[in-house]
Amino acid sequence: MIEKLIEFDHQLFLLLNGAHTAWLDAPMQLFSHRLAWLGLYAWLIYWLWKNALSKSVFAWQLAGIGLTLLLADRVSSGLLKPFFARLRPCHNPEFEGIIHLLEGCAGQFGFVSSHAANTFGAAMFFWLLWHKKWPSVRWLFAWAALVSYSRIYVGKHYPADVVAGACVGLACGWAAYWVYEQLKQRYAISV
Repeated sequence: MIEKLIEFDHQLFLLLNGAHTAWLDAPMQLFSHRLAWLGLYAWLIYWLWKNALSKSVFAWQLAGIGLTLLLADRVSSGLLKPFFARLRPCHNPEFEGIIHLLEGCAGQFGFVSSHAANTFGAAMFFWLLWHKKWPSVRWLFAWAALVSYSRIYVGKHYPADVVAGACVGLACGWAAYWVYEQLKQRYAISV
C-alpha cells in the first residue's frame, strides 16, 4: 500500500513538475524564495499593529505568529525531515536528468515541506485571528497554496511533501492561536 502511494506521489510530481512553461519559471522561483515573503509579512505585521487596540495586544498577536512559525519550522525541519529521511526529488537518482530543476536542490530531505508548513501556519493563525472581522483574509490560504505548488514546480518537493507540510502548518497555526487565546483570557487582554 505504501509503495503504491509513493509511486502515485512520484507520478503526480512528474506530471506537475513537467507541466512547466518558460514564462512561469521566474515567477515560480520568486514564490519559492522566502525573501519574496518579506513584503507580505511586513504588511501583515503592519496590519496587526494598525488594527490592534493597544501595544500589548499587538505584542501578544506578534508573539502568536512568531510561535506559529517557530512551531511549523521546528516540527517540519527539526523533527519530521530527519525522522522520515525522504530524499527530495532533486536528490532522487531515479529522477536525475528528467525533472525540471530551476535552482540548486537545498537540503537532502524534503518530507515535509517547511515552506508549506510556514505559509499554511501563518495563514491559519491570521485567519483565526481576523476571519470574523475580515472574511477576505482567507486569500492567505491561496498564497500558501501558490508557494507550496511552487516547491513542486521548481523540483524541490513531491506533492505529498507539500500536503503534509500544509497539514503541519494548519495544526501549528491552530495550536499557536489556542495558546494565544488561553493567554488572552488568563491575562484579561481585550482585543
